[in-house]
Amino acid sequence: MDAVVPDVGPAGAGRRGADSSAGRDVVIVGGGAAGTSVLVQLVDVLSGAGGAGARAVRSVRVVDPRPMGWGLAFGDSDPLLMCNSAVDLNSVRARHPRDFEEHLRQRGWTGRSQECVPRSWMAEYCHARSAQARARAAAHGVDVDRLSATARAVEVRADGYRVLLSDGRRLAADDVVLCTGVRRPRVPDGFATWQEHPRYLDSPYPSARLREALGQRPRRVLVLGTHQSAVDAALLLCRDGHQTTLTSPSGQLPAVRTALAAPPRALPVLDRVADLDPADPHLGDRLMRHTVEAVRSVSALPWRRQVSTAADPVRRLREETALAEAGACHWARVCAPLIDATIALGGTLSGERRHALMVRFAPFVNRYVTALALVNARRMVAHCDAGLLRVAAGYPRAVAYADGRWRVRWPDSAVREYDHVVNATGFHPPQPYWDAAARTLYLEAPPASATALDHLAGDLRVRTDPTAAPERVWIVGVGTHLRIPFANHLNNVVRQADEVACRLLRPPNPPV
Repeated sequence: MDAVVPDVGPAGAGRRGADSSAGRDVVIVGGGAAGTSVLVQLVDVLSGAGGAGARAVRSVRVVDPRPMGWGLAFGDSDPLLMCNSAVDLNSVRARHPRDFEEHLRQRGWTGRSQECVPRSWMAEYCHARSAQARARAAAHGVDVDRLSATARAVEVRADGYRVLLSDGRRLAADDVVLCTGVRRPRVPDGFATWQEHPRYLDSPYPSARLREALGQRPRRVLVLGTHQSAVDAALLLCRDGHQTTLTSPSGQLPAVRTALAAPPRALPVLDRVADLDPADPHLGDRLMRHTVEAVRSVSALPWRRQVSTAADPVRRLREETALAEAGACHWARVCAPLIDATIALGGTLSGERRHALMVRFAPFVNRYVTALALVNARRMVAHCDAGLLRVAAGYPRAVAYADGRWRVRWPDSAVREYDHVVNATGFHPPQPYWDAAARTLYLEAPPASATALDHLAGDLRVRTDPTAAPERVWIVGVGTHLRIPFANHLNNVVRQADEVACRLLRPPNPPV
């Protein structure tokens, strides 16, 4: 799957809108879980009906500098980094939800489908499925390859598209699917001037870089963040013996659940969320009532007995870990269907309304919807008990670096010193930019003349202008944050990939 293809032919090789018996050229930008899902499900569709669908496609090119499946989300080989969702939610095939589980079973895994497994297992699964897809496509005369490069821009031309690569090549395409994932770390408050400092890491990923930067001698490390990325950083650092302090403006760790797993039964009250009136001024209140009713429908145990209300974050972590071990976190059973229901509702809302709703529920989302898997919570508790991990009572008021140490002033005026600072506040979602004069969609480093793209059609095609016809350029995955909440939820990404795979085989739009 990792062959390097030669430079493409001269400009004009694309055939957008043409009736070509040779089939269409498809380019998938990004080979992580989203790109793998598009590829695998496209080949599934092409292979249907004895391969008759393959006549619609001539080639599929995946553009990514990393091997298929080994993106940022899952492409770290450290076994300590776990999937946050259970095995039963991690298939890259929307119509075969047990595909990941079957892959693991064939390799001797004997765990439960509601368990979490190392992320690298997911990367290996994606890589294996992409290789199988390439072989199946070849059997039907469809050429599939990966180009080891980064896509920087997409030119929109009268005869098709040109995907501009980091190595200077221009790749002709009739259809483009953007599955770029995240790349750019957020800049935490108070640290904008320290981005290039050698003892500041902009992300805990990849884990090998983190280990190399800190070395083997125990260090004092300040981790900026208290959510999922910060938990990853803490687990990696504490395992290697580093004294680790987590800090964030909220000071709150996520709640604890066994795993984000598929619900054991349907929850009709959440199915009705998608039918709520987008214009209802009390929409947020109604969404909360549906959520509370869903929790009550899965257990009669009062909410206050399913969660901890301790003010201290470490005590709360201990208590909620114990609740999860006792099977008392019934609220966790509604999380996956609640995400799906919110995604369906979000597609009916304006961008402003959707943003306001997510801001209102951010504390609930950060604590419960994106809760810790029990396996990680147990490890966090053990590190706290060993004295390696603490959660700061506030966020730094001031920071300086002198004599080989970070000097951090805290809200109580205490000053503490650290050897390294690790940013674990997450990543900015991908943001394409459109330059109307150049007729180019920039995926990175846009010129000053380009403007942020904020239009995405209901079928996930790019609109360069609200009044323009949608292009045959689709976005799948986290990039759909332009209109979809929880855009990085894998179950949602795989559904999107399935829909786009089917739409790729439909005839092009007639000339406008």
